Amino acid sequence: METKTNSFLAKEPVGKLMSKYAVPCIISLLVGALYNIVDQIFIANAAYLGSYGNAANTVVFPLTVIALAIAVMIGDGCCAFVSLSLGKAKPKDAGKSMGNSVVLTVLLSIILCVVYLVFSDQIIAMFGGTVNAETFKHSKEYFFYISLGIPFYMFGQAMNPVIRADGSPKFAMVSTLAGAVINIILDPIFIFGFQCGMMGAAVATVIGQIATAVLAVWYLLHSKVVKLSKDDFKLNGEIIRRTLVLGICSFLSQISLVAAMAAINNMIRKYGALDEIFGQEQYAQIPMAVVGIVMKFFQIVISIVVGMAAGCIPIVGYNMGAGLAKRVKELFTKLLIAEVCVGVIAFVIVEFLPMQLIGIFGAANESVYYTEFALKAFRIYLCMVILACVNKAAFIFLQAMGKATASTMLSMVREIVFGVGFALLLPVFFGLDGVLYSMPVSDVLTFIISVIVIGSTYKQLNSGKVVA
Repeated sequence: METKTNSFLAKEPVGKLMSKYAVPCIISLLVGALYNIVDQIFIANAAYLGSYGNAANTVVFPLTVIALAIAVMIGDGCCAFVSLSLGKAKPKDAGKSMGNSVVLTVLLSIILCVVYLVFSDQIIAMFGGTVNAETFKHSKEYFFYISLGIPFYMFGQAMNPVIRADGSPKFAMVSTLAGAVINIILDPIFIFGFQCGMMGAAVATVIGQIATAVLAVWYLLHSKVVKLSKDDFKLNGEIIRRTLVLGICSFLSQISLVAAMAAINNMIRKYGALDEIFGQEQYAQIPMAVVGIVMKFFQIVISIVVGMAAGCIPIVGYNMGAGLAKRVKELFTKLLIAEVCVGVIAFVIVEFLPMQLIGIFGAANESVYYTEFALKAFRIYLCMVILACVNKAAFIFLQAMGKATASTMLSMVREIVFGVGFALLLPVFFGLDGVLYSMPVSDVLTFIISVIVIGSTYKQLNSGKVVA
C-alpha cells in the first residue's frame, strides 16, 4: 500500500480548512437527506396519496435511519481512524481500516436487507404503521422497494466519509449529489407521470442510491492518498474494533433517533386515538404525517450542523494525532459559533414562517385540522433548535478528538434517556401535545450537560493534553 501525505491539515489556516472540508460535507448530508424529503414532498402533493402517503413515509423513515446508523458508524469511524493514523504517520493502519470498512459494510447491508424483507409487516407495525388501513398499505408498498435498495444506500453512505478522509471531500459531495439529482428527476415522472404511487417514489430513490454506490466503488479503485491492496480487505478483528469504537457515537446518535421516533410514532398513534378530532378515522393519520414533516425540516437543519462538525473530523483527527492543541481549540471555537448561527436561522424560520414550510408539503390539499396542528408542531417541537445545534456539534467534535466514551455517553443521554423517556412520559400528562414538548425539554437538559463538557474540553486543550 502506498500513501501520500495530508500534512497540510496541520499547516493551512483553520478557517480555510473548515470551509474546504465542511462545505462539501454539508452538501453531501443535505443531498442525502433530500432522498426521503423529496419523496415526501412529491407524495404530499399527489392528491391520490396525500396525508396517507405522508404518514407512510414517516413510518418508513426511521427504518432507513437504521441503515444509515450502521453505515455512518463504519464510515465515520473509518474516517476518524484514517485521519488519526495518517497524523501519526501510520499509513498501513489507515489502509486496513478502509479495506475492512468496505467488507463490513457489504456484509451488514445484505443482512439488514434480508431482515427487512422477511419481517416487513411486524417492523411496520412496530413503527406505528397500523394507525389505519390505508397508511399500512402505503407503508408496506414503500418499504418493500426501499428495502431492496438498502445495500446500495448503506455502501454509498459509509464510503462518503471514507472518501473525505482520503482527501477528496468534493468527490464525496458530487457522488451523493448525483444520486439525489437522479431521484429528484425520477420522482415526478414516476409519481405524477406514470401514477406509480409509493412504489414510484421508492424506485426513484433506489436508482439514485445505486448511482452513488457505483461512484464510490470507482473512487476506491482510484483513491488519492491511501492506495488499497488486497491484504487490506482481509478482516482484522483489532482494526474493526478500533474503527467501530470511533464510529459508535455516530451509530448511537442515529439509532437512538430511531428509538425516539418509534416512541413518538407510537405515542402519536395511542394519544391521537384519544383526541376529539384525530380519534376519527379520516383524520387519524394527520398527527403522524405532520410530525414527520417537522422532523424532515429538523433533518435539514441537523444535516448542516452535522456536516460542519463531521467535515472537521479529518482536520481534528490529524491535529490530535500531531499533538497540535491550539489548532484543535481554534477549530472548536469556530465550529460552535457557526452552529449557533445555523440554530438562530432555523429558529426564525420555524417560529415566523411555519405556514410556508407546511405549504411545501401539500397543506393545500388537507383539512384545517392538518394546518392548525402543523403550526403548533413546528413552533413547539423546534423552539429550542439553537441548543440542539450546539449539543450535536459537541458530540461529534469529541468523537473526532478520539474521546469515544464521552461522546457516546452524551449522545445516549440526549437520545435515549431524555429523547425516548420524555416522549413516553409527557403524553401521559399533556396528551398529544406532550409528544411535542419532549423535544425542547430534552434539548434544554442536554445543553446543561454539554456546557460542562465543553468547558472541560477547553481546559484540556489549554493544557496541551491532546493525546488521542
